[in-house]
Amino acid sequence: MTLTKILRDVGLADRATVHGFRASFRTWALEQTDTPWAVCEAALAHSLGDSTQQAYIRGDAYTKRRKLMNQWAEYLELP
Repeated sequence: MTLTKILRDVGLADRATVHGFRASFRTWALEQTDTPWAVCEAALAHSLGDSTQQAYIRGDAYTKRRKLMNQWAEYLELP
């Protein structure tokens, strides 16, 4: 909701959506990195697998997600 509020406050809510930002990230991660699918999904806070698979996922892939988000930040930086 914070990003939605920012979009409203700066007058972009009629042209941009939070989902659009998330979709842009996911598309970039798929096409521009070799990051595993599960790490990309975790970066978006998506649930991984079904309930049985989730019972065995004990980690959060924090280090891998952090690396991915640093790559995303570098991609977004202006020259």
